[in-house]
Amino acid sequence: MSDDPRQSAERYRLDRELRESGLEPEPAATGPERGSTAAERAAYVETSIQQAIRRGEFDDLPGAGKPLPDLDGAHDPDWWIRRKIEAEQLTGLGPPALTLRVEYAERAERMDAIAREPDVREALHDFNRRVIEARRQLQGGPPVVTPTVDVEAEVAAWAERRRAREEAAAVAPVVRRRWFRRS
Repeated sequence: MSDDPRQSAERYRLDRELRESGLEPEPAATGPERGSTAAERAAYVETSIQQAIRRGEFDDLPGAGKPLPDLDGAHDPDWWIRRKIEAEQLTGLGPPALTLRVEYAERAERMDAIAREPDVREALHDFNRRVIEARRQLQGGPPVVTPTVDVEAEVAAWAERRRAREEAAAVAPVVRRRWFRRS
């Protein structure tokens, strides 16, 4: 039995609840003796696992029935932070070289979400400023190979995409359904 009085009280409470529900409490599990053989220790561990399986302690674990990730054999020392970023779906984290590269690739979608031309210009100037600032940093990490953008060309492309969207919206009028229709 444990020397901790809280664990003893909890064990007593659980045993009492099991007896009241008509079940027989399991005998207190004691570990293998100090002088026991490896086979006895293995048998004790296997018995403990089987008892836990019968109690259902391994049911509904996260990842049950799914393949184990990252079994390709390559060791990544930052595996835990990568999994946390994926699980939390965090964006904007990482070295500037990588975040700027992703931002450069998604610039058209980001600019299309902005409604006014001055705001588009400001966002593009901010992007160029961050690229130049990242190139000046000497903190290590991957090199910054992201090019700066031509603000005037990007604004012209944004205006053209916006004009095309407006024309497409004007060609296909929205059919309004009445809330009350006679059959």
